[in-house]
Amino acid sequence: MSVQITALHVLGRMRVTSVTPLPISCGIRAADLPDSTQVVLCPANCTLWKLSVFGSGVYASVSSVCGAGVHRGIIDVSGGPLEIQRVAGRSNYLSSYAHGIQSQALSRWSASFTVASRCPHSACYSYLLTVKKTVKKAPKKPPAAENRSCQVDVALLLDSSYNIGQRRFNLQKNFIGRLAAMLKVGPDGPRVGVVQASETPRIEFYLGNYSMPKDVIFGLKDTSYIGGNTNTGKAILHTVRNFFNPEYGVRRGHPRVIVAFVDGWPSDNLEDAAVMARESGINVFVVSVAKPIPEEMGLVRDQDYTKKAVCKDNGFFTMTMPSWFSTNKFVKPLAQKLCSIDQLLCSKTCYNSVNLGFLIDGSSSVGDTNFRLVLSLISSIARNFDISDIGSRVGAIQFTYDQRLEFGFNEHTTKDDALRAIQNIPYMSGGTATGDAITYAVENLYVPRSMGMGKKYLIIVTDGQSYDDVRGPAIAAQRAGITVFTVGVAWAPMEDLRAMASEPKDTHTFFTREFTGLEQFEQPIVRGICRDFTEFN
Repeated sequence: MSVQITALHVLGRMRVTSVTPLPISCGIRAADLPDSTQVVLCPANCTLWKLSVFGSGVYASVSSVCGAGVHRGIIDVSGGPLEIQRVAGRSNYLSSYAHGIQSQALSRWSASFTVASRCPHSACYSYLLTVKKTVKKAPKKPPAAENRSCQVDVALLLDSSYNIGQRRFNLQKNFIGRLAAMLKVGPDGPRVGVVQASETPRIEFYLGNYSMPKDVIFGLKDTSYIGGNTNTGKAILHTVRNFFNPEYGVRRGHPRVIVAFVDGWPSDNLEDAAVMARESGINVFVVSVAKPIPEEMGLVRDQDYTKKAVCKDNGFFTMTMPSWFSTNKFVKPLAQKLCSIDQLLCSKTCYNSVNLGFLIDGSSSVGDTNFRLVLSLISSIARNFDISDIGSRVGAIQFTYDQRLEFGFNEHTTKDDALRAIQNIPYMSGGTATGDAITYAVENLYVPRSMGMGKKYLIIVTDGQSYDDVRGPAIAAQRAGITVFTVGVAWAPMEDLRAMASEPKDTHTFFTREFTGLEQFEQPIVRGICRDFTEFN
């Protein structure tokens, strides 16, 4: 229920008549207001970073009205009255920073608005705030709870080609709206944005534009059908290069996903675009709808396009729907896949794109039996990765006072061979010089001719005090681009473990009193590698 306030107030010689502001909340957009010209009253204490504003001076109608008022300098965080005027949409909204708000750029929107001062006098402003306090607001329904266990950033690539046509395009938008509701999108849950794939890709809205399922549905209503060829590969490339930007709502360290909807088959090549997506830490899903019949297969440019496009050809990253007229039963399964964080965090990108080095303490205090437990931990970590000559690679060094290169990154290029080589490492026995071992690893293991193109990781497993300095060599290793995880057992000093580990120390340092406790670190270390990889990209 909206409430209008009419005031007639005389202050000295100033007479203010017919001031009729409508109290609104911080996030209300111009598109939500009924009139083309409207006087509104913004509340105090709006959280500026939560206000979505698009444009400078002239704002897209999906912008927060109060946010635009602050950005324009008409009001501040104390709130106050504004007059908004709707104007025509435009094709280019410029971004700028003003009065604590960073507005965003937007390529196109169907309607715009401007903001102006309605009540410039401080006395009038104070009066309106007093009146505002006397207004009883209608109780609001609590918003649907966001899904905080599903913190993923998703770009939905809509098929807007001639293949799909206007009618099925609208059904596709309905499906996306139901998917957003099923995901329970929110600022601290899943975030979604939309890109259209046709002759030329077009970003409709970014991750930070809409924070509620109903807002996503509102944005979809303004998304118009384009037509043209199904250039899905071109749209994936455009999304990788332009969509996943921290300025537009992308979060550091969260899984990034592209879901490409393809009606029929794509007109261009997806493989190169998918490679770039994987190298950028982005998981690619393909949802195929109305796949070509046998008579049409000759028209398909690449019949294996789904296998080449997805992050991993294991069935998880693909979905097939027979048509747009029977999609209800596919909404929940797709949402569940997108929220399977452990499978999304790295996907093929992490598991098949790292150089994983192990630095193994072979000193006398370890003993042969416990040394086997160390090798068991190393094997279990390596088993998680797709080891090949074009994927992840594994290398190992054992150290006492001396160092021994057990095998380099280019020696075992299948998983079975690498795991066998780890289990066959013979125990050395001797003293402990961890600092020298780190230096040896940098110089002899991480050499360009033997490594793949992936990021470099070093996992140090030790059970005691080093006889040399560890801090200096560890810093040098990190400066060489190597991320260091440390695993300490028994008498390994926590001070040394933290000194060697990369930042943040708490997530790169592990310790257990007993060698039998090493197995608990397998998944935390794998997830730590993947989080670091995703954040790095």
